[in-house]
Amino acid sequence: MKPTIHPLKEVLYEFHHSGKAIRIVAIDPVTGTEVTMVGAQGYSREHLKKLAARKLAYVLSKQQNR
Repeated sequence: MKPTIHPLKEVLYEFHHSGKAIRIVAIDPVTGTEVTMVGAQGYSREHLKKLAARKLAYVLSKQQNR
C-alpha cells in the first residue's frame, strides 16, 4: 500500500555547513519528528528545504500508516 503524503503546516529547519556539503535537519514542531539529509552547497537553500520537507512528509505518512 502506497502511503499518502502527510500535509505539513509548519517545518523548522537547521543548516550545518561541513566542507563541501550542507547537513539539513527538518523538524515537525507538532510531533517532534525530525529527518536529516545531506546536500551539496551548489543547491539553493529553497531547493534543499523543499527536499527535506518532502522527506519529512514521507516519514510522517509512514508513521501514520502503522
